[in-house]
Amino acid sequence: MQQLNVIRERGVCCALPAVDERWAEQKAEMMKALADPTRLTMLASMWKADAPICICDFTAGLDLSQATISHHMAKLREAGLVDCEKQGIWVYYRLADKLPTSTRKLLSQLLA
Repeated sequence: MQQLNVIRERGVCCALPAVDERWAEQKAEMMKALADPTRLTMLASMWKADAPICICDFTAGLDLSQATISHHMAKLREAGLVDCEKQGIWVYYRLADKLPTSTRKLLSQLLA
């Protein structure tokens, strides 16, 4: 075990390295969205799909109500992970076009 060359004075704390709070909040929101098995399944489906996926396909494929699927999609949208487009009465979902490179890299490792 390596010993640190730090002399600590009792009652005196060291300052933490600076971390951007906004960055931490955004990353935490994304990780919360990814932490649900249903949302992760939905995201993986969109990652592998060649075209946007209709909400009706999610309800049938996951055997969940439209309201439940909409709730999960809202969480993914809030995290900036998916975009949607309404066509008639149907809503189609796809991965967000403007995902940061770091997010795309994370998703490719997670979903591959």
